[in-house]
Amino acid sequence: MMKKKNLMAGAAMVLSLTLAGCSANTTAAASASPAESSTPASAVQTAQAVLENTESLVTTVSTSSGGAIDTADLFTERDLTQTADVSEAVYYTVQNGEDITITAAGVYVLSGTASNMTVTVNAGDSDKVQLVLNGLSITNESAPCIYVASADKVFVTTSSSDNTLTVTGTFAENSELDADAVITSKDDIVFNGVGVLNITSSEDGIDGKDDIKVTGGILNISCQDDAIEANDSYCGADGTVTIQAADDGIHAENEDDITKGSIYICGGTYDITAGDDAIHGETIVQIDGGTFSITAAEGLEGTWVQVNDGDITINASDDGINAANKSSAFTTAAEINGGNITITMGAGDTDAVDSNGNLIITGGTIDITAQSPFDIDGQITFTGGTVTANGQQLTTITNAMMGGGMMGSMQGQMPQDGQMPQDGQMPQDGQMPQDGTQGQRPQGGPMGGGMPGGHMHP
Repeated sequence: MMKKKNLMAGAAMVLSLTLAGCSANTTAAASASPAESSTPASAVQTAQAVLENTESLVTTVSTSSGGAIDTADLFTERDLTQTADVSEAVYYTVQNGEDITITAAGVYVLSGTASNMTVTVNAGDSDKVQLVLNGLSITNESAPCIYVASADKVFVTTSSSDNTLTVTGTFAENSELDADAVITSKDDIVFNGVGVLNITSSEDGIDGKDDIKVTGGILNISCQDDAIEANDSYCGADGTVTIQAADDGIHAENEDDITKGSIYICGGTYDITAGDDAIHGETIVQIDGGTFSITAAEGLEGTWVQVNDGDITINASDDGINAANKSSAFTTAAEINGGNITITMGAGDTDAVDSNGNLIITGGTIDITAQSPFDIDGQITFTGGTVTANGQQLTTITNAMMGGGMMGSMQGQMPQDGQMPQDGQMPQDGQMPQDGTQGQRPQGGPMGGGMPGGHMHP
């Protein structure tokens, strides 16, 4: 079941995270007072007049309780505030070939059109920096448009304007910079706002070496590699994200820590066309809400894919939902507890739901059109929800004739007496260990707390 929070009054509200799917609302706050500026007075006054008279907007969210990921501290109030306090902002107008370097915490308003220049954030480890894109257009040949070398957290906030960042050529080889994306960040980065950010890249669109969050605004990415690449995690609360990617749409992977590389989305609208995976998390992919339109080789891929809510439409040429053995820190499982899922598969050796481990279905509506609806290598638990395959409502789930796993004889059947079927239950020793080295789906309900909250930074 979904619950939505009411509109919350005041920008200084205390964020409350409650049970169920995620929804977005806004609330008003007082305008900011005049700011000092580093640019000509006339330009500053014009920008101030627009920004200071814009109502402050705060996205409100509610997240699932007891899901695979601990969501208690995922989003701070500032993450969810879609407008910036510009009362003490510094204003910049970009110029051709002239880099801008920001070295201290604060709010910086960026406007104008330029080529072959980079906005670099090189602040202290405890500094929070907010970049307000206010009609900004940068086109580079071989360097990122925005580069975060150091900060505690950076906010990229769009004003009610169109902004465009483009890299047209091959990124310059620079081991210290380690940049192959239009926006590259070595620390936490948050995308929000009330305007549009267009990103076009010859390689990656956004590359975050830590956590990436999207909580608002309109984000359009067209790229020749991954659109959004996160090292530790990707978290989405709201906003409209449109992706055209030659490789993955959203990818999270940490090569040095098998407990990281997760994706969590509880709201927003996603329209993803990808040459490989639309949404790929090495550890957990958890969907608690949002609207998804996906065309890709694979739709959702992770070690543990958990869908608790949302409207998801997948057109895939390989696997629609794929629970793969990517990380040994978690039990491999495809788990569906709610939401509306429509999967249409291309012809050939394709599977609508493919799990190299277990399949758990406790709720939701699943409508599959595929030659092979299911390919499950582990145990099948089917205790609720409505599953339709090729026009026929199922009361029993078995592996399809094509692509059936080694344990294809195992089946999950809807119980007639409300009991868990004996041939489709989870192992009784399936507990999440304290050290996180051999993750198992915990007992005690359709969803169990899996990922420690410490893996997500507020």
